[in-house]
Amino acid sequence: MIEFINRATLEAITVEIIGLYKYSNFEELYKHFDKIAMGYHNDAIANPKDMEKYYSKEEQDKYGVIGIEIRVIKDRK
Repeated sequence: MIEFINRATLEAITVEIIGLYKYSNFEELYKHFDKIAMGYHNDAIANPKDMEKYYSKEEQDKYGVIGIEIRVIKDRK
């Protein structure tokens, strides 16, 4: 399990890890999951380049990427 905490609002969410998926980059990951499963809204355009603001292309090339499938256990707002 992992607890994520928003540092600005102190909102927290506890999740259970259901699956881990390793890919060489986000482009490959995006080919295997629908945009809703990755957190996009239905009317949004899912673009792997969106992730480059968090993980540079160089970091992806060096380390690869991991998709973490979760199930919410507890949501504290």
